[in-house]
Amino acid sequence: MKLLLDIQDQKAAFFLELLKGFPAVKTEIISPAKAQFIKELKSSIAEVQLSKKGKIKLKSADQLLNEL
Repeated sequence: MKLLLDIQDQKAAFFLELLKGFPAVKTEIISPAKAQFIKELKSSIAEVQLSKKGKIKLKSADQLLNEL
């Protein structure tokens, strides 16, 4: 299982040391740009799932191209 945590900078060192104490846990620091990409991707996936359930209607490809 993978988890993405958003931790305040001043508390990050403490949490990294805490997590390193668990042999089954691997840590990786990612850039803010990568974190933003993951957040936007997660939001997009949630929108697609809502669309499949019929709760929202997404724009068609033609509508997106017309906006350009």
